[in-house]
Amino acid sequence: MHLRLTEEQRMVQSTIRKFVEKELMPLENDVLRNELEGKPSLPAEKVKELQQKAKAAGFWGINTPEEYGGADLGQMMLALVLMEVSKTFVPFSFGGSADIILYRANEEQKEKYLLPTIAGDKKSCFAITEPGAGSDTRNIKMTAYKDGNDWVLNGEKTFITGGNEADFVMVIAITDKELHEKTGREGVTCFIADRSMGWTSEYIHTMGEWGPASLFFEDVRVPEENILGEIHKGYDLGLEWIGFARWIVGARAVGSAERLLNMAIDYSKERETFGRPIADRQAIQWQIADSAVELEAARWLVLNAAFSLDNGEDNRHLASMAKLYGATKGNDIIDRVLQIHGGMGYTKELPIERWYREARLWRIYDGTDEIQRLIISRNLIKGHVKLGQFI
Repeated sequence: MHLRLTEEQRMVQSTIRKFVEKELMPLENDVLRNELEGKPSLPAEKVKELQQKAKAAGFWGINTPEEYGGADLGQMMLALVLMEVSKTFVPFSFGGSADIILYRANEEQKEKYLLPTIAGDKKSCFAITEPGAGSDTRNIKMTAYKDGNDWVLNGEKTFITGGNEADFVMVIAITDKELHEKTGREGVTCFIADRSMGWTSEYIHTMGEWGPASLFFEDVRVPEENILGEIHKGYDLGLEWIGFARWIVGARAVGSAERLLNMAIDYSKERETFGRPIADRQAIQWQIADSAVELEAARWLVLNAAFSLDNGEDNRHLASMAKLYGATKGNDIIDRVLQIHGGMGYTKELPIERWYREARLWRIYDGTDEIQRLIISRNLIKGHVKLGQFI
């Protein structure tokens, strides 16, 4: 076993950390001000400028295969990069990437959708969640029926990340109702639907800065050649997309919690009560100690999930563990950080309350806490996974 980062990994981590500290963190006050005024967090030209700087530094398409012009650094490096980028709430993507399931496209689809997405000329989103089918993805109602060379889609998707900005959506719909009711998995298909084909979107206002969308399909005609993967096998693509996203939530939680815990440690040494810094108080010391232990445990769960993917292993069980623990403990840590800061932590003078609102989402999207517990316990009870097998 080797439980330390390689020199290459440390070098990349250090470079990303410097980029975040130099280019992103100084923009935090601008982001807070823009969000309070109802403006986009960053102007489009600023985002493009940052991405060009990242590209010049060699971080274009961090996990995109080299054949598509990416750096292809692997999942472990992706986890480390996400942890560093998540130490700021400035919204930023290095660019040059695409949704994992878009690589399942055929050659014509890659030319039309994958390559423009990697180049930044098109934006995509993935849609499986519906008003009555969130964690219970088998309960989707959206339908698609064949009419000549087209499929006609009807239904609604909700809480779709990037749905308002997307040029096209990879959307899951029932194509064989009887087969779907019988198996729960088959009978649904993934379609690539351009916005120009007729679907519409609208913002969903949330307690945080996440701006998901509801997508509406009313007799939207999608050509046969826009089926992604196999007909009636779209559920498998959905699981692949969700499984990949889960451990990433854990990585983001680790990065954010680390930044905030450092803020709490610094503040505890500066803030005095009754003539002594609160860092001398056992109540504060224990909160810091518990948070540090939970942070490191979450970090290793995330890295283990990423390491398993790099080694071609099925990481779905580990991804659920990383998502569950990272999200819940990330929330706990941020709550303690706010408590340590007292009233100041609750104000908009500090970014803690903003992180507090954003962090609450981690326990809901890409599979709720309850769903992760269901998956983990079911795997163990049915013998799909043995305790200790991932060492």
